[in-house]
Amino acid sequence: MQYSQINQPLTFERPLTTVDLAIFAVADELLQVLLVRRPDSEEEPFPGQWALPGGFVDVLLDEDLEQCAMRKLKEKTGADAPYLEQVGSWGNAARDPRGWSVTHVYLALLGRADGPAPGGNAADARWWPIEGMGVRERLAFDHRELLGAAILRLRNKVEYTSLPAFLMSSEFTLTELQHVYEIVLGRALEKKAFRTRILATDLVEVVPRMKEGRSRPAQLYRLKHRRKPVFFARAFSPRD
Repeated sequence: MQYSQINQPLTFERPLTTVDLAIFAVADELLQVLLVRRPDSEEEPFPGQWALPGGFVDVLLDEDLEQCAMRKLKEKTGADAPYLEQVGSWGNAARDPRGWSVTHVYLALLGRADGPAPGGNAADARWWPIEGMGVRERLAFDHRELLGAAILRLRNKVEYTSLPAFLMSSEFTLTELQHVYEIVLGRALEKKAFRTRILATDLVEVVPRMKEGRSRPAQLYRLKHRRKPVFFARAFSPRD
């Protein structure tokens, strides 16, 4: 190929390219996802409906898709997620009435210190509890499918990784960590087996103080690596 050909104008239509975010946090004993209400204007597709936060890729600001996802996360929440992962890509001629479009979906996990209060420039944002594989509210575009895929990815990876730890505050007890695991998994775990597994990995380190409460003081821990998940040798079983 001649180098001169690279600068020739494109002769085909390009799809709309966006990034959408499934941002999860735990609050009120529930796994929740952040949704934003779309502008209530007839010029906008799906006016007034709820949707995953996101937006168009900006070729002047975004070096890659992950940078676009991080920029949108900061804009919509005012926070930096300790964990961000691409779930997949969806594209066709029917998902957006404005034209052929493709979106790249990321899941983000916010710790209790960061959520669940939305911030940033999302003026009409709200946390919705996850029920089954989605939320009760009808979502714009194909976001019901996108959210379902993000929930499935999260729950599957929770079985053999430390992802729920990214939903914690900076310091926590093992009982609190187990409870968040159980919220995401939707089932109980055996206390002794859970503690043995967590302490046998390179996941947490002791904080030199205790958490005071109604019962006896409990040891506090923190993550050794705030952005690096730990993979377990085997998945959690119902008896773990």
